[in-house]
Amino acid sequence: MSGITLTSAVRQNLLSLQSTASLLSETQNKLSTGNKVNSALDNPTNFFTASSLNSRSSDINNLLDGIGNGVQILQAANTGITSIQKLVDSAKSIANQALQTTVGYVKSSITSVANATSTASNLLGTATPTTATFTGSAATNRLNTPAAITGATTLSGAVNSDSLSTAFAAGDTLTINGQTLSFTASGASGANQIDITDTVTSLLGKINGLTGGSGSSVSGGKLLIDTGTTSDLSITSSNAGALAALGLGTGVTQARTPGVPALQGKTLTIGATGGGAATSITFGSSAGQVSTLDGLNSALSANNLQASLDTTGKLTITTTNDTASSNIGTIGGTASTTSSIGFNGQSVVNAVKDPTSQATRASLITQYNQVIDQITTTAQDSSFNGVNLLNGDTLKLTFNETGTSKLSIAGVGFGPGGLGLSKLTAGTDFTDNAAANKTLATLTTAATSLRSQASSFGSNLSVVEIRKDFAKSLINVLQTGASNLTLADTNEEAANSQALSTRQSIGVSALSLANTAQQGVLQLLR
Repeated sequence: MSGITLTSAVRQNLLSLQSTASLLSETQNKLSTGNKVNSALDNPTNFFTASSLNSRSSDINNLLDGIGNGVQILQAANTGITSIQKLVDSAKSIANQALQTTVGYVKSSITSVANATSTASNLLGTATPTTATFTGSAATNRLNTPAAITGATTLSGAVNSDSLSTAFAAGDTLTINGQTLSFTASGASGANQIDITDTVTSLLGKINGLTGGSGSSVSGGKLLIDTGTTSDLSITSSNAGALAALGLGTGVTQARTPGVPALQGKTLTIGATGGGAATSITFGSSAGQVSTLDGLNSALSANNLQASLDTTGKLTITTTNDTASSNIGTIGGTASTTSSIGFNGQSVVNAVKDPTSQATRASLITQYNQVIDQITTTAQDSSFNGVNLLNGDTLKLTFNETGTSKLSIAGVGFGPGGLGLSKLTAGTDFTDNAAANKTLATLTTAATSLRSQASSFGSNLSVVEIRKDFAKSLINVLQTGASNLTLADTNEEAANSQALSTRQSIGVSALSLANTAQQGVLQLLR
């Protein structure tokens, strides 16, 4: 082959064909791969830069699965919290039912001796009523009968009957302590009317009603009228003669005698009751002392106690509904040792369970405990891909290929124990309102913790989703950048291919022409 000599034209045509074939091959390779840079030989800078961008894009893409799992783990935790919150609300409803149930005990109490005090407006004692005596002679009080006034004497009647010498007539009035008693012919009704045919006993009964007294009577021809304790006695009449015939002259007044204070200066101490504050009371009207039932109740409230008075003046102290299962603390002080008043010799009556009510409350405890069991299982089931943020697990996420951008989300223990909740015991819990309120307080605290943690997880979920979207966008940016460095323009490369094909055809034709010239020389030599 070394002995073969080509003409300059043939050699030139061959070289041109070789160059065209090489370019055409490169163009077809670009068209088939879609890349203008397929190796470092094509463009070292672009090739290695694109390679780096694609590698980073691939690394971040691999992290997307972990980030997506993190989103699901947080959503599982949020779903669990929502369900637990509903269960806590259900438990609250059960506790509120316990509050609305009849108190489960006959409450502890202590009652003072009779007449220990007087009225709710004044625990220290009131004025003592006085029975005033009013006397008249047979000559002045009776028309024809020599006997003195009796309870059967009528207020008006026929001559020679047992009636007043001067009768009351319909329309007459008696004014008693500022209140009017009207006389009627018949059909009297209410506390402020009396028939003229009624007796002195009936009249005295009306007077007792208007004065608040109870001891008015007739004895030995004399009227004995109780002043009562409400106010001093005052009696006048529109019929002066009839009033005089009763032995009351032109009218009477009688003051009450000063009362003897019942609890004035006495002290009362009560030990702590149902978790309350021990009570120390001094009865009196000075600053810091107690003189009324309202004041006593105010002083007792911090010790879970309340006081009441009955019609006989007995003072009873009991526990409140909230602490119905508790017994009143130790009673002490001079109000508990004075023989005629206070609580001398009186024992505290301890609380007694009401079986029916306690059975109802025990049923509510069973329902409550079932809800607590559901809180336990719900917290355990709130996992995704083996990670449970409500069971104390920690979620660790990586957001970039170098591992320098991370987020660690600490889990919580949101079983009943972690929320401060526990199962209740019949006979110990829900026994009274205080016990039910204690349970409600723990449920309220648990609900607050759930809402707070839900907010925290929600914030973390937002961050993770933002980083997930950012990673997707960054992958697109990296891939686009790499493509810009390596992708071929198919339109341009197609045109190049067409041009190179044409050039190759022309080159082949030129080479053929060059060979034809040589064939002519050979023909001449023959």
